[in-house]
Amino acid sequence: MRDFAGRIAVITGGGAGMGRELARQLVAEGCHVAICDVAQAAMDETRRLCEADGLPQGVRITTHVVDVSDEAQMQRFRDEVTAQHATGCIHLLFNNAGIGGGGSMIANSREQWERTFNICWGGVYLGTRIFLPMLIAADHGHIVNTSSVNGFWASLGPTVPHTAYSAAKFAVKGFSEALIGDLRLNAPHVRCSVVMPGHIGTSIMTNSRRIQLGDSSDELSAEEVTGMRQRLSAAGIDLSQTSDDDLRAIAKERARSILDGVRRGDWRILVGDDAHALDARVRAMPERAYEVEFYQSFAAEVGWRLG
Repeated sequence: MRDFAGRIAVITGGGAGMGRELARQLVAEGCHVAICDVAQAAMDETRRLCEADGLPQGVRITTHVVDVSDEAQMQRFRDEVTAQHATGCIHLLFNNAGIGGGGSMIANSREQWERTFNICWGGVYLGTRIFLPMLIAADHGHIVNTSSVNGFWASLGPTVPHTAYSAAKFAVKGFSEALIGDLRLNAPHVRCSVVMPGHIGTSIMTNSRRIQLGDSSDELSAEEVTGMRQRLSAAGIDLSQTSDDDLRAIAKERARSILDGVRRGDWRILVGDDAHALDARVRAMPERAYEVEFYQSFAAEVGWRLG
């Protein structure tokens, strides 16, 4: 699918970050877009930015408040897309929604752990299950599932447990790879890609607060900022010299990389230099991937700051 004009795209987690940038770039190319998120205000900002960019004539943007881990809400989302876009088919499905949290099976609650897993994995499963008939009904369809480098390396470094998110992202990767053969046999005009971004993703922090803590505010408290900096430092991620504009540029470039991968028909889309480097290193020495020395040498290689 090299041309997105006139197509219909569904994007989960479209209220911020990579989901927002995917919406902006697709709309700019004349693609109709339906986005869902847990926060209406965040989606309103996505719509505003799309319109400020110069909305092509006739292009539709619809917003839908949805918890992607809830099957009934996802079915309602599908029905709203069908009605509001007056269509029986869609062409692009971006299963992009995700949150963090529940890193430890020991230190975190079962509720928090399962919340993260059910959104990061269950949202991909439900999105595919529920929208697949509409993709099959199109002349061409493409499913784009967001995994992570944590879909092949289940770690944020030796000092941070990361089990719920990593388990979910491994599930997304395996599901996407298995789906390639399933689609080839049963719906050959529909393709599937798995996206594995490296470790920059600020919107996941905001979404985590909204969902895990029930906090609709986009502002972090002083306590939360301290905790976030500690976690990022332990993960080797230093945003101290990164401005908001820099983060927006990163999200924009990553969305462009994903759409370029879809155009090429890539089934595996690594996003970011660190993702490519980490993939190569894990493949080269899988038995050492969770040793402290592995992380330290890799962080030094790609420029992650050690915490």
